[in-house]
Amino acid sequence: MKTIGWIGLGISPAGGMKGADIAVGWVDSSGKAHIQDRFAFDKMKPVIDNTTQDWFLLQGQEQNGWTAIQFKRYFDSCDTMDVPIKSGTNILIFAYGLVDLDLSRSEDDITYHESRRGARMLPLRSYSNQPADDMFVGLDFFDFSFENYVVPPTDTTYHCKVFKSPSTFLAKRHAIAHKILIDSRNVNLLHHLDLFECPSTDVYDDAKLPDGICDDILNGTRKCSLTIATAWAIGADVTTVYPEEAGYAVTSDIGTKYFMIKIHYDNPRLASNLQDSSGIRFYLGNKLRQYDLSYLIFGTLSNPASLAIPPKVEQFIVDSYCPPEATRDFPVSGINVVSALPHTHLQGYSVWTKLIRNNTAIQYLFNAEAYDFNYQFANRLPKPIKIYPGDAFATRCIYSTRNKNEITLGGQRTIDEMCSHTFSYYPLVDSLAGCMTAIDETAWRTIMNTSSPIDNSKLAQWLHNLTWTTESTAQWQEFFDKAQRRIVYGREGQMESKILPTIPKYEDL
Repeated sequence: MKTIGWIGLGISPAGGMKGADIAVGWVDSSGKAHIQDRFAFDKMKPVIDNTTQDWFLLQGQEQNGWTAIQFKRYFDSCDTMDVPIKSGTNILIFAYGLVDLDLSRSEDDITYHESRRGARMLPLRSYSNQPADDMFVGLDFFDFSFENYVVPPTDTTYHCKVFKSPSTFLAKRHAIAHKILIDSRNVNLLHHLDLFECPSTDVYDDAKLPDGICDDILNGTRKCSLTIATAWAIGADVTTVYPEEAGYAVTSDIGTKYFMIKIHYDNPRLASNLQDSSGIRFYLGNKLRQYDLSYLIFGTLSNPASLAIPPKVEQFIVDSYCPPEATRDFPVSGINVVSALPHTHLQGYSVWTKLIRNNTAIQYLFNAEAYDFNYQFANRLPKPIKIYPGDAFATRCIYSTRNKNEITLGGQRTIDEMCSHTFSYYPLVDSLAGCMTAIDETAWRTIMNTSSPIDNSKLAQWLHNLTWTTESTAQWQEFFDKAQRRIVYGREGQMESKILPTIPKYEDL
């Protein structure tokens, strides 16, 4: 931090000072470093933690007007005045003062930081350092970016645009990294960016690729929205480097690839005449790597038959399952999972997927215990996780609808909900790109007391007419826990389905 005074770093449960676990450190005039464990009961000066000291000083130095403090802390100290460091995103707050503390004077304490403060969301347990600036010098690259898109003077805008892989590269090329390009004019306007890979079966008019408000062009991009390749959100780092063994095939020698960018613009001041050229850059390796990087997605389908979440609930759990049959054609040597991207919309706050082998959960593939739609990260795993033929997966998304007055259904719009967990892995397997769950139509006909066929339109209408009470909400959770499921798995053009009487039981962690 650029100061010769004290610096403070806190882990906040909700983004502000209230309830935050804070470390305050400084380097005194003799060069000795100090650290204090503090707690903020509210928007006031944090007090010394009188239970246990859980921020452990490693070293500190002050040089050329900068102060640096290195420390360590347990993920969960079991101290009531500490905030656990959860898997997934954590909210960090920081501030600094202009002078050091003087421990010899009891009345000498930290003073109000005024505007010298900030916050950032980071996946502390799955964070990777940004690469050096010279790592990509001399490499070929190409960009997918908007071209002076005029952002509407509305509070929230979601704009989508489909791109074709560049024809200048006639042979297959591996990207070894990507960088999110944030228009310097709009650092505070761009809220998050998602990149999707469109199915190879989709056919587009290259002269008129879909480009517009996401909900307005949904019919033409619906399948593109199913496979998310990466995401960036405010506060996240902009560069992602792929594993040395694998590259992402962004061009092909057997056909054209299409991608879609979805950008969320946050314009609370309703400013007009704003233009944006943000996007993503792929850096291409000079030679193909040993393996193709690819993506697996687990969770539920995004429709009313898969997600129907009552209003005014603190917690609603939606479970999905991917059976062993889905991985039967995996190589005997296995595949290597290297990163995880959990995804829900506004109501989701926790997403996890467990790896199940021989009917026993052996570990989390990833546990986004603390998930925030506004701060989505591709979480790099500390080390690759092996998946073998016959492995199964259980995925859970947890939602809160305390702020909703009507039911929330599965769908593509932001006000709808989703439940997906995307994992990057290598080597590419042709047999599986996704494994998604829905409540089977038989279960819906039973609860609706009808023998007639139903579709998502009829089901949505019936669901919107339901009246909710504490008792009916509890019954709805029981229905979702026990209902018959239909599992759809495979890769485009090679999809299979399986009926499960209910989510299978397994020996848990």
